[in-house]
Amino acid sequence: MALKLYNTLTGSLEDFQPLLADKVKMFVCGPTVYDYAHIGNAKTYTQFDLVARILSYLGYNVTYLQNITDIDDKIINRATERGIDPTELAEEYEEYYLADMKSLNNESVSKYARAHDYIPQIVSQVKRLLDQDFAYKISDGYYFDIKAFADYGKLSGRSSLKPDDSVSRIDENPEKKNSGDFCLWKFRKEGEPFWPSDLGEGRPGWHIEDTAITETEFGPQYDIHGGAVDLIFPHHEAEIAQMESISGLKPFVRYWLHTGFLNIDSAKMSKSKDNFLTIRDVFKKGFPPLSLRYLFLLSHYRTPVNFTWEALEAAQNAYKKLKDFVSKGTSDIGVVDEAYKAKFKEKLENDLNTPQALAVLWTLVKDKDVTLENKLATILDFDQVLGLGLLS
Repeated sequence: MALKLYNTLTGSLEDFQPLLADKVKMFVCGPTVYDYAHIGNAKTYTQFDLVARILSYLGYNVTYLQNITDIDDKIINRATERGIDPTELAEEYEEYYLADMKSLNNESVSKYARAHDYIPQIVSQVKRLLDQDFAYKISDGYYFDIKAFADYGKLSGRSSLKPDDSVSRIDENPEKKNSGDFCLWKFRKEGEPFWPSDLGEGRPGWHIEDTAITETEFGPQYDIHGGAVDLIFPHHEAEIAQMESISGLKPFVRYWLHTGFLNIDSAKMSKSKDNFLTIRDVFKKGFPPLSLRYLFLLSHYRTPVNFTWEALEAAQNAYKKLKDFVSKGTSDIGVVDEAYKAKFKEKLENDLNTPQALAVLWTLVKDKDVTLENKLATILDFDQVLGLGLLS
C-alpha cells in the first residue's frame, strides 16, 4: 500500500508523491514566542513530529522546517507590558518553547528559522509583489491586493473571516483597497523594532515571514505544509497568494495537512473562559510529559481532541503499562515480527492513522504466539514512530 494523505487543498485522500523521489520537504507554522506554549500547541507540534517520524520510517529523507515568529504585535505588546525589549522577550519564550518540545520528545525539526533572520528575503518578496502589481503602498505600509490574485480562497473556499479562525493579523486601515488585504511591510512606529530597507524603515507583516523563509530554504515549491486547522484562513490562504504571485508556479505546496482543534472539557480553550492550559500547567500536575504525547497518539491528527484530566490519567495509565511491559522483558532482544510491522505500516500509510497503529501494538503485546524477545524488538521498532521513549 502506498502512503495516502488527506490534502486540504483538494479535499481528498491522495497518493503521496513528493517532488523528488525519496526526499520530502515539510514546513510547519511555528509559534509566536510571546508566552508559554499551550496544550493546543502541544497537540499540533506533537502530531507533526509524528508525521515527520512516519515519513522517515517509511523510507523518506525528511527535511522538517519550522519557523519562529520572533517579531510581531503580540511580542511588542507583551514586552511593553513587562518593560523589556521585544528581542529579550522573544528569546526568553523561544527557550521555554524548545524546552517544552524536548520534554514531549518532539525532536524531528531539522531547522528552526527565526523570522528576523530573513529580513532581506522578506523585503525581496515585497518588492517583487510590488513590481508585479500584487501589492500597493498606503500610509502605514505595503499591502497585498487580494483581488489581484484570482485564486484567492482556493484552499479554504472563502475569502472572509469566521469566528473559529485564528487571530487574523489583517491590519485595519480605511485606505485599503479591499477589507481582506493584509500588510506585507509595516512602516516604523515610535518605540517599536524596525529594520532599514529599500521599502523604508519598518518590520514585516506576519504572513510574508513564512513564504520568505520557505522560498529561501526550499525554493518556490515544496511537498508538505502543516499547521492547525484555524490557520487555513487567512494565514495559509495568504501564503499561497504571495508565493504563487511571486513565482507564477502552481501549486506552491503539493499537500496541505491540518490538525484538528483541542478543546477543554468540550469547550474551546480561552483565557476568558478560564480554561486555558499551558504545557507547563499539565506538567505541574505531576503527569509525565510523554503521557501527554500518548494521549495525542490516541486521536487521528485531523480529529479534534477533547482534553480532560480523566482522559490524560487514562493515557498515563496505558503509557505506564506499556513502559512496564518493556522494562520487565528479558534483556535479550529478538527480531522484528514482519507480519506485525506490515500491519503497523499499513495503518500509518492510511493518512497517518496513529490510533490504529497503536492498536496493532497492543494486539502484539497480547499475542501469545509471538515470543517476548520478538515482541520487544518489534515494539522498539514501532517506537521510532511513536516516540514514547520506551527504553529510557
